[in-house]
Amino acid sequence: MLNKAYYKSPIGIIEIVEYNDAIIRLDFVEKEAEYDEDMPEMLKRCLIELDEYFKGERREFTVKVDLCGTDFQNKVWQELCNIPYGETISYKEQAKRVGNPKAIRAVGLANSKNPVGIIVPCHRVIGSNGKLTGYAGGLWRKEWLIEHEKRVLNNAKGNNIFEVKYK
Repeated sequence: MLNKAYYKSPIGIIEIVEYNDAIIRLDFVEKEAEYDEDMPEMLKRCLIELDEYFKGERREFTVKVDLCGTDFQNKVWQELCNIPYGETISYKEQAKRVGNPKAIRAVGLANSKNPVGIIVPCHRVIGSNGKLTGYAGGLWRKEWLIEHEKRVLNNAKGNNIFEVKYK
């Protein structure tokens, strides 16, 4: 049975879908739907970890995810998890890292199919020219996530510029 919960983030409502004790989807939605408040432990953990991420207290997720994709997609998504928090790489660099330097567009397409964005951080991949391109949740969200991580890192270094406004 699919179980759902909702998290009100600074960049919109996130629907979290759990199945068989693993997170299988994170989607931005317009409004919350009805859901059972007595939720599975994995959903509770995911809500806590998302909250910690948005508060600047978490840099890596530990919730179990179950990604259903092709071998190539899974390889691309796994590589996303190797991009350090607060850093970005280009689609070209990601293609090199998965062993196929000419597969830049295929890497971009695989990133766009990532079912658990934020947890698997596809927002950390940008164009070779440094510009933001492609993000299923919208480029403004991608920009916010990248800037959020930079603010957290700057704050950790003693630069008091951390200011995130929550709804």
